[in-house]
Amino acid sequence: MRVLIVDSEQSDAQVLRQELLRNGFNVDVAGNGLQGRALALRHAYSLVVLALDLPGLDGRALLRGLRALEKTPVVIVTSSDSLEDQVFCLQNGADDYLTKPVRPQEFLARANLRMRSGRRNQAAGTGHKLSLGDLVLDLSKKRAERAGRRLDLTRQEYELLRLMLQHQGSVVERLDLAEQIWKLPGGAQTNVVDVAVSRLRIKLDAPFADKLLHTVRGIGYVLEQR
Repeated sequence: MRVLIVDSEQSDAQVLRQELLRNGFNVDVAGNGLQGRALALRHAYSLVVLALDLPGLDGRALLRGLRALEKTPVVIVTSSDSLEDQVFCLQNGADDYLTKPVRPQEFLARANLRMRSGRRNQAAGTGHKLSLGDLVLDLSKKRAERAGRRLDLTRQEYELLRLMLQHQGSVVERLDLAEQIWKLPGGAQTNVVDVAVSRLRIKLDAPFADKLLHTVRGIGYVLEQR
């Protein structure tokens, strides 16, 4: 499982990173809000650990942005013990709130709890849906429809559409698609991605006048209304 830590205090971030690494997690660290947002858009994380006072993009704004995208659990780890901050974060989608200094073992226990809760909700099916225009992806039923017409997708096409819907409006690089969906190592040939996108485009866009799946030459693809 992959965890993102967004914290400008590198010493604090490294303490949590080492605890997660010792327990078998893959960990990315961002030192500012803009970098954290870019990584969150680029990768699928099991947990985001977020500080509030960040350069570039404030942690409160980043929290709201994350919640607009998906249901990844978010644990706030901050120096602020303000009741106002706690209420704001919990009302805006944070799953937990810890005040620094954080004890690594307590942090790990809470992180595991939030990730388990997130997996249970996904398995049970919360009725959560992703949409763009007349396109709707029902995550609980693993079914896609456009303008009320069901799309007959393969498993990989479904995962490709889900990932791009989660990051709609942002370019998703071909290498990231290859890594996340096909588990190909960085730098591997990505022809498999191009073939899958072409097949998905036929099912998703060919029958309709408004096209949603667009190619960004030399980089990847973006799902958006134009």
